[in-house]
Amino acid sequence: MKIYLYDNETEGIGSGSLSSGYIKSQLDAAGGRDIDVHISSAGGSAFDALAIYDMLKKYPGQVTTYIDSLAASAASIVAMAGSKVVMGKYALLMIHKPMVGSGGNADELLKDVQMLNVVQERLAQIYIDRTGLDDVTVNSLINAVTWMTADQALNLGFIDSVDDYNTPQITNSILIKQFTGTAPAVYQRCINKILNKNSNMNTENKDIIEKTASVLDKIMNFFKKAVNKRTITDKGSLHHEGELAEGSEVYEDEELNKPAVTDLYVTAEGKKINVKDGLVEKIAPGEDYEEEETATGKGKAKPAAPAEVQNRMQQLKARLHAQNSLLNEACTALETANNRLKKTKDEVRNEIHSDFMPNSSKRSSKAKAEQLPFFSPQTPLAQNAVKKAVQDRSSLTP
Repeated sequence: MKIYLYDNETEGIGSGSLSSGYIKSQLDAAGGRDIDVHISSAGGSAFDALAIYDMLKKYPGQVTTYIDSLAASAASIVAMAGSKVVMGKYALLMIHKPMVGSGGNADELLKDVQMLNVVQERLAQIYIDRTGLDDVTVNSLINAVTWMTADQALNLGFIDSVDDYNTPQITNSILIKQFTGTAPAVYQRCINKILNKNSNMNTENKDIIEKTASVLDKIMNFFKKAVNKRTITDKGSLHHEGELAEGSEVYEDEELNKPAVTDLYVTAEGKKINVKDGLVEKIAPGEDYEEEETATGKGKAKPAAPAEVQNRMQQLKARLHAQNSLLNEACTALETANNRLKKTKDEVRNEIHSDFMPNSSKRSSKAKAEQLPFFSPQTPLAQNAVKKAVQDRSSLTP
């Protein structure tokens, strides 16, 4: 089901078909089915936007929000409610400080200021939850009246993908999600910003991730083999986890993938191991197992032959050599990934533009509020959006 939040000459967020009450009726009619919410709005009431955001987040079905041309002011809050946010290639996203048409005495004006500060704090938290950016960065973007293209919004984590129409969507790398699917959301958003800087960076990072993942797989397999144990028999080695006992699973390979075949296996100490379908059924002492008449009454196996000890030492040396090679390879791969991460962090930081300066006095606040945004819209649609977003409304606008 599709829901459209499109402005017209008389309606914005909070009025008519864009009011929270009307959107509630639309969601009730959807009945839990997956919905696509298409947005083309210059904003409106912050409180209605928060109500719509809350309803969309609580909706039981899948919610995908689409920024079709513009999501400015309050409309940007609604856009953040999607479990997936898609932005048109040529669309714009704008966030700025909340404002209200106010009047009255000094006490009444002061109450409005306090209320606006609380509202901005709540709106900023929504952006923080979506992007994973820190509060200082988000508030700087808000205070500066920040306009973002689709690529900028993607890099900063406000959206998940860019709708490029006839070409596949630019999305967060599928490869990296294989390794980070269970990571906390904040780390995944950081990874998204690294992978989606641009297509060249995606390719470069993909190579780094593949190389790093390959090394990690080798390390995991190495330690898996080191932890697993091996019993040498007349029919080859039996590999198993922990000490060998009746009921243990035994395998022919070190990776513990191929179960041992049904047979009778005899160890160097003469122990007889009955295996059926990869499971040890019975272990019996062999003829070479001698009983010692000691106070403890325990048996004692014959010492291992010198050739067997020498063979075992060679195996341990080979294993240590393999371990050192893996560690060197891991250090190289991790150093490469760390350098790429540092470079990308600097590049993403440079993408964040802000003209925000703390107001030194109430007298200077008006002049600062009239400063132009760092991005000046060129199209008539964007210019009208700016005018509509900053005009004196009768209701609160973010």
